[in-house]
Amino acid sequence: MPLPLSGLLVVALEQAVAAPMCTCRLADAGARVIKIERPEGDFARGYDAVANGESSYFVWLNRGKESVMLDLGKAEDKALLTAMLAKADVFVQNLKPGSVARLGFPIAQLRRAHPRLIVCSISGYGEDGPYADRKAYDLLIQAEVGLASITGGPSEPARVGVSVCDIGAGMNAYAAILEALIARGQTGEGAELSISLFDAMADWMAIPLMQQEGGKPPQRVGLAHTSIAPYGVFKSRDGVDVLISIQSDREWRVLAAEVLGDRALAEDPNFASNVARVQRRAETDGRVAAVFGALDIAPLIAKLAAADIAFAQVNDPAGLARHPHLRRIAVQTAGGVTHYPAPPARRVGESRHYGAVPALGEHTDQVRAEFLPR
Repeated sequence: MPLPLSGLLVVALEQAVAAPMCTCRLADAGARVIKIERPEGDFARGYDAVANGESSYFVWLNRGKESVMLDLGKAEDKALLTAMLAKADVFVQNLKPGSVARLGFPIAQLRRAHPRLIVCSISGYGEDGPYADRKAYDLLIQAEVGLASITGGPSEPARVGVSVCDIGAGMNAYAAILEALIARGQTGEGAELSISLFDAMADWMAIPLMQQEGGKPPQRVGLAHTSIAPYGVFKSRDGVDVLISIQSDREWRVLAAEVLGDRALAEDPNFASNVARVQRRAETDGRVAAVFGALDIAPLIAKLAAADIAFAQVNDPAGLARHPHLRRIAVQTAGGVTHYPAPPARRVGESRHYGAVPALGEHTDQVRAEFLPR
């Protein structure tokens, strides 16, 4: 069966993470994605060289695309982009606000010339507002939006270990484009979309913001929870970190009776409610830590699983690499086949193929011949 977006043409003037995340998902769904790269290439190609000699960032986010190398200061290359946009369904770009217009492709003009075109611009702070002209990268937005202030341990703020602002903006852009495609199917009209990293992460910060404005500012507590106990990391006798999450008073009674082996504790009114356990967090956690610390990881996990307590081992990337639940896909790169985690969406009955990661400018001649035939 054809993929859901088969037949759609996406032109992407993109670099780094946010826009490539969006267009990668469009390519996975069957769209033809032509990636426009400057002569030196998307700078994410140079972030590292750990994926068979290629950049891990680039390999992750650019499978299934065509790479066309253009110098948009040259008239012939501008003409090629103009020709591609005339046939495109979607145009995605994440240059600094105003840059596309300065290159000769104002968004409003594109929309007038091509009413069915869906244009999606991704930037740090959006197309207008007091910070619109600022340079913005993932870590800067993590700091600016307050995410870093609630991440890490009590001593200092920390960066989330993956590029959540970029990824969040890219996934929001993907969703917005899909909405616009559905709307276009009903009205025949394209759309002008704007997604910012700041807005994407501010949306995710809604609960901490409401807590702040409600008089309960969130605190950094590492791998614990500010308002639930016990919810945190406890070490087994053989030194394995186990994270448990007790979401209800019923679960607490089960944990106390069946895992801790303390039925009196399960019925103790001093620990009967989450509010009471949070007030006595040190003693609550101490009771759990004492029992967990007397058991090796295998029997401890067996007890937790038998009692249906929510738990996880605190893994690292090495642990993920050998995780029994990890699904991977195989993607061809210039350096060989790379295997990495599969996209999360699964369509029952479908086995999806993922395209290769393009070399810089690999498709330039082919695309030029197609869109600007002699």
